[in-house]
Amino acid sequence: MGSALTTIGLPVALGIIMFGLGLSLTPGDFGRVARHPKAVIIALLCQLLVLPAICFALVVLFDLPPVLAVGMLLLAASPGGTTANLYSHLFRGDVALNISLTALNSVLAVFTLPLITNLAIAYFLPGDDELGLQLAKTVEVFAIVLLPVALGMLVRWWKPGFADRMDRPVRIASIVILVVVIAGAIVSNLDLLIENFGRLALITIVFCLISLTIGYLAPRALRVDRRQSIASSFEIGIHNATLAIVIAQTVIGSVEMSLPAAVYGVLMFFVALGFGFLIRGRRTDDAEPATSAAAAAPR
Repeated sequence: MGSALTTIGLPVALGIIMFGLGLSLTPGDFGRVARHPKAVIIALLCQLLVLPAICFALVVLFDLPPVLAVGMLLLAASPGGTTANLYSHLFRGDVALNISLTALNSVLAVFTLPLITNLAIAYFLPGDDELGLQLAKTVEVFAIVLLPVALGMLVRWWKPGFADRMDRPVRIASIVILVVVIAGAIVSNLDLLIENFGRLALITIVFCLISLTIGYLAPRALRVDRRQSIASSFEIGIHNATLAIVIAQTVIGSVEMSLPAAVYGVLMFFVALGFGFLIRGRRTDDAEPATSAAAAAPR
């Protein structure tokens, strides 16, 4: 990718996205975790332990080249993005829980993302020390992930009215900038992307479907209510592909390693939309008891 596009455009786009996330967060969003510990613990266990293990099994099964395999694990280690909140809203999930999970996952990712990525590099690319996320690069991850979020939260605390007014413009700006930057990045690397798209399309679709399914069924099996299970599903199933791309290209310095996230970042929208309609079709079965209870409640 063009150096200016990679080193400036992508981090700026991600910074605006994370700043926008911070504008929507308050300390109460972290406190909410204590009020819904069961849903949060299940979602985090799926996100931090189950998905990397499944992703590792998939890259071995699909026999991906080592750099692409590491790219898939980097994607699996990335937290949910703000897009998960949108899908949760569209399909009647607990958006407040999504916001809390995104906040908590973004903090934890500062530690878990370098750990999982380094383990993947050690396994698939042994001896290639230049690609690892050592302390200096981990500090870069911290700066990329948390500083814009902290700044957004600080603005919201200092000027809540301004934060509310800026929420929509920042979201729109982040989407526009992200689309322009990614479109330019795709054009500048079109040959490399086309060469690997066929190899990566199926595994990214399968990974996204498995992530969404586990995120929904695991909480339901453990008696978490439906709205929280939907929130968990999209939080776990929709990874922050932009973060994975930025880490791969600007921190690790490997365009090829970013390809799984780039392909996933395009296909996940369609997979998540289809999955949302699928679980929405089950709403009438799950909602009957609640409907009856509501009808019987005194007015």
